[in-house]
Amino acid sequence: METHSTQRKRRKSRSALVGGGVAVAVGALLAPLVEAPAASAAARADEVRHPVTYVDPLIGSAGGGNTYPGANLPFGMIAWSPTSTTGDQTNTAAANGYSYDTTRVRGFSLTHVNGAGCHPGAAGDVPIMPFVGEVDSSPTADTKDQKYAATFSHEKEKAEPGHYRVGLDSGASADLAVSERAGVGDFSFPQDAPARLLFRTSNSLNGSENAHIEIDRERHKVTGWVLTGAFCGRRANGGANNRKTYYRLYFSASFDRAFSTVGTWENDRLAPGATTADGGEGYLTGADRAGRGSGGYVGFDTARDNDVRMRLGISYVSLAGAEANLRAEIAPRASVADVAAAGRAAWDRRLRAIRISGGSEPRRTAFYTALYHSLQQPDLISDTDGRYPGMDGTPHRVERGQTAQYSNFSGWDQYRAQVQLLALLQPRVAGDFAQSLLNFARQNGGVWDRWVHISGATHVMTGDPSAATLATFYAMGVRNFDAKGAFDSLYRQATVPHPDGLSDKGCPGQCEGQRPNLAQYLESRYAAQDACHCWGGAAETLEDSVADDALARWARLLGRAKEADELGARGGYWRNVFNPQATGAAGYIQARNRDGSWVTPFDPASDRGFAQGSAATYTWMVPQDVQGLAEAMGGRDKAAARLDGFFHKPDGSWSVRGGDPLRYDPTNEPGIHAPWLYNALGQPWKTQETVRQIVTTVYGTGPKGLPGNDDLGTMSAWYVFAALGLYPQAPGRAEALLTGPLFPHAEIAPAGQRRALTIDAPNASDTRPYVHAVRVNGRPHDTSWLDGSVLRQGGSLSFDLADRPDTGWATDPGRLPH
Repeated sequence: METHSTQRKRRKSRSALVGGGVAVAVGALLAPLVEAPAASAAARADEVRHPVTYVDPLIGSAGGGNTYPGANLPFGMIAWSPTSTTGDQTNTAAANGYSYDTTRVRGFSLTHVNGAGCHPGAAGDVPIMPFVGEVDSSPTADTKDQKYAATFSHEKEKAEPGHYRVGLDSGASADLAVSERAGVGDFSFPQDAPARLLFRTSNSLNGSENAHIEIDRERHKVTGWVLTGAFCGRRANGGANNRKTYYRLYFSASFDRAFSTVGTWENDRLAPGATTADGGEGYLTGADRAGRGSGGYVGFDTARDNDVRMRLGISYVSLAGAEANLRAEIAPRASVADVAAAGRAAWDRRLRAIRISGGSEPRRTAFYTALYHSLQQPDLISDTDGRYPGMDGTPHRVERGQTAQYSNFSGWDQYRAQVQLLALLQPRVAGDFAQSLLNFARQNGGVWDRWVHISGATHVMTGDPSAATLATFYAMGVRNFDAKGAFDSLYRQATVPHPDGLSDKGCPGQCEGQRPNLAQYLESRYAAQDACHCWGGAAETLEDSVADDALARWARLLGRAKEADELGARGGYWRNVFNPQATGAAGYIQARNRDGSWVTPFDPASDRGFAQGSAATYTWMVPQDVQGLAEAMGGRDKAAARLDGFFHKPDGSWSVRGGDPLRYDPTNEPGIHAPWLYNALGQPWKTQETVRQIVTTVYGTGPKGLPGNDDLGTMSAWYVFAALGLYPQAPGRAEALLTGPLFPHAEIAPAGQRRALTIDAPNASDTRPYVHAVRVNGRPHDTSWLDGSVLRQGGSLSFDLADRPDTGWATDPGRLPH
């Protein structure tokens, strides 16, 4: 691809100074990290000094990973990335707008969410498209993206943290870099053809209720907004209830030169010379939406200068907020290269929270890209002045002591691994996020929604993941949020029925009730399949049991003994949906009716009573009481034998890639903790070999390097923990389960903390996955789990790894995880 420097040779000279906001950030980002306890010289000899060099944003962009390759910063508001097309302007090639296997784009959108599964996914707001040619018809009328889209080849595409470049086959190119809430883009055009930039203001991934654009020829500016929402609004199970608006994104774009031509469009009507337009697309798809919407375009004379620079800010509060964000973060003369360098430094510092040594290049790439994906969310929604859109539809300011308001909470997914990694590496962000969710709940009548997008309650999935998440944060030492107020609010949600709990709106995928039919649940001690107003009664019971156990542990830490006892008992309600005679051969988790009868016919491969998973998978979803589950199955040995069958086919070969409802599915969350259950069953060597098998065969590099939807960093966080040899034992706890690390040395230095945790495994290799011995802070350690103080306070772990199972280590029945 033609380089940016080559493209700029025909351009007038510019000063390249980064503005105050970015400059301050860069200075902080390049500051040295607090030194961790010394490791051996050999371990540090090949330590990764700049993790950012190993990140490949294209990992997960094919095969259902639903990642996006565009420019973003850690936890940033703006994410500038391509929207691809397969010939339908009301749809995209993948859930989040980009598929590696589709090389035709209709714009570069300003907002994205990493790895969401609903198709189309969330956001994808305001695609901006460099177009070579005359705009002589409405781009909205180009319903099959035949004219106003362009193809490209991956040879002319470059994705890096904070920076994205691509050359289109039309001869135009885009070079994009961002700060947290703003960006700079250079758009180059052929000198011998008309150069136009299209603002498809209404064309968010899910459509829009309305959109507005204004073109200011005198000041060389384009401003506007889109009124949208509707995440998961097209899914067959419950989507109709979520085809609603819940946020407005404002943008302000200024250019380095005058416009040679302008125009707008509304539906199929083109208005050359016009400077304003309005109109949304609705939230349907195909013929029900095609040909609707609005936008505008600006043109440039490229006879003497074929490179157009655009500076852009966004805000969820106001146009003034978008412009203030731009002023604060990017200086007037900052170039793409300047902003990209600052973004690269920002990512490097965040990624240096874990420094590894050793390992092959592909392993390092897989690891640091997984960490990169894990730290993309939550996302900023507050402006530089602290204002943000509340869930009540009005602007608010962050609370005293709160640094920023965050959103995009895929709770059902994230509470199993991503929130633990966030708490471990970025405790300040975790606390601000906890406060953010509390703020939203207070603005939402006390209701904690399980999937929050921007300022909208989407109700997606099942259970009460907010309870599990905040309890986990507190257990792991996060304190910078109103913990008492949050606990009281979550306890009320778990104990006081809400009218929404009797609603079937949105069911089964987006049921309004966050504790559906709570009165029935408390009376029966399980969610009845025929009366729960939920996605699946068995799944809801398991989810609520996990959430209540986590709340109970949090209550204990707060000195709330009464609530701890009450909630602790409820953490065992999973037993009420375990049918020991579900089949002639074995017991399973099974849905029940309100009268106590089991829902029949029963098939372990069926998802009846469950949410995105089979009974065979959900039966293992009792991380808070593995010993109790083993007892229900007939003892640890029988449970371990059943777990063997979950990971292996009848002939003994591995079955860890998914596709079989009776066995492990690495692509979805209900069973992702299952490989570590062997630790509690007294056979930790099987955890070690199973985790290693998944790490080496299911995950990898390249666009298909993730097993499935990244789900806002969840699958990536799983990989990060697995590579370190650790995994969260259960929500609401700081204990960790152990397995063999992938790298000879790792140093975890949480942001803003003086504590650090070093992990040494000098003989780590592909042929040595088994743990022979462990030392914690220099002392022999004979259990397959760590006390929570290790993750909270730091220290040192040392592993002696072997090439064959050690069936004696960490098997004492009295010292197993519980």
